[in-house]
Amino acid sequence: MASTPLPLPELVSFLETLEEPHILCDREYRVIAANSAYRRSFGTNRSVIGRTCYEVSHHYSVPCDQAGESCPLARSLRSGQRERVLHLHHTPRGEEYVNIELSPVRDAEEHIAWFIEKMEPMKLARGLDEHHGIVGRAPSFQHMLGLVARVAPSDASVLLQGESGTGKEVVAHAIHAASLRAEAPFVAVDCSGLPETLFESELFGHERGAFTGATSRKPGLIEAASGGTLFLDEVGDIPLGMQVKLLRLLETGTYRRVGSTELRKSDIRLVSATHRPLKEMIAEGGFRQDLYYRLNTFPITVPALRDRPSDIPLLVETLLARVAPRRKLTLSTAAMKLLRDYPFPGNVRELRNVLERASLMCDGEMLLPEHFPDEVLAGGEPPPATHTTTPPAPDLRAIEQQAFLQAVRGHRGSRRELARKLGISERTLYRRLREAALD
Repeated sequence: MASTPLPLPELVSFLETLEEPHILCDREYRVIAANSAYRRSFGTNRSVIGRTCYEVSHHYSVPCDQAGESCPLARSLRSGQRERVLHLHHTPRGEEYVNIELSPVRDAEEHIAWFIEKMEPMKLARGLDEHHGIVGRAPSFQHMLGLVARVAPSDASVLLQGESGTGKEVVAHAIHAASLRAEAPFVAVDCSGLPETLFESELFGHERGAFTGATSRKPGLIEAASGGTLFLDEVGDIPLGMQVKLLRLLETGTYRRVGSTELRKSDIRLVSATHRPLKEMIAEGGFRQDLYYRLNTFPITVPALRDRPSDIPLLVETLLARVAPRRKLTLSTAAMKLLRDYPFPGNVRELRNVLERASLMCDGEMLLPEHFPDEVLAGGEPPPATHTTTPPAPDLRAIEQQAFLQAVRGHRGSRRELARKLGISERTLYRRLREAALD
């Protein structure tokens, strides 16, 4: 096998001019050069030169594609083109998700000889984050995060779809943080919590006197998010009348405050989310199809927790640090197994609630199964029915007859007064007296 040619000194020198972390690799995955930006962000006391990229970044003994991951170098060799992936790398700060952009470099004979690899850590996303952000390593989670990494730098509208409690707002935050608008505001709107009468004025703002109670001019949430990201949560709950106005905003980039004729220009990036089946709502007439296509430029599904059970230990560690920051809580093996076996219909939100309750029930430093609620102990199955002996239904006629006899025996007046007291006719009274052998 021919030896790998040495890269041109000009190529190595070029890497040093780049602000982002870059490395230069050969066809055998060996790192030939690393620029100063890489050394600042990913460097350790041990040099990376001469080592393989998969050993440095992943601590693997084989290339990524042989370890169950997508290898950009192997893909580039096949395609002959630039390749992009999202990888979880070991860094001096712990595990971090890193956007990889790998470009092939050809020699004088047009053969691929080297690869320039650009690395960009993804904000608010880690294998295990200490405080904020989205946490996970499962394949479904990494697929979602790869889509986030691709769409975040653009201004495309994003529709996040997933069950309640999966963390759609946190994903929206990650999109904003990884975008070119990261320094501008992130404004979240809970569409399910706004009545139709207030929705328009909250979103677009209003002028003084526009309606009863509008005592002053008020900028809307679109203005509050100017230059940044507007997040519409539960977009499926937007009233049909407002859907038309939102569509106009997206199509023209303009809007009017309530009570104003002035056309205003918007400067927002829209991210929306829903747990509702919008396509079914369109068929039933509850959601506009044209608005759906505007919102759904780049759809991302946020996976349910039951589809990523391998992430539960990571989430437990992170969430315990949030719900009980002054304690060093851990889980017993049995407690962790219970959590991994439970389907979590409420997803990450429910997991957080379960851990917060358990931390309050626990007096020590280890959470045990006894600290979990009954539904977790039952594994998500409905609790067994309690079989008790049902007492026979009371004999209402016998009770009524007993009350009648007590009234007769305790009465000291005329039969007419007794009938009036019992609320019956005298004829009925005499009949019942005969039946009771009291006449």
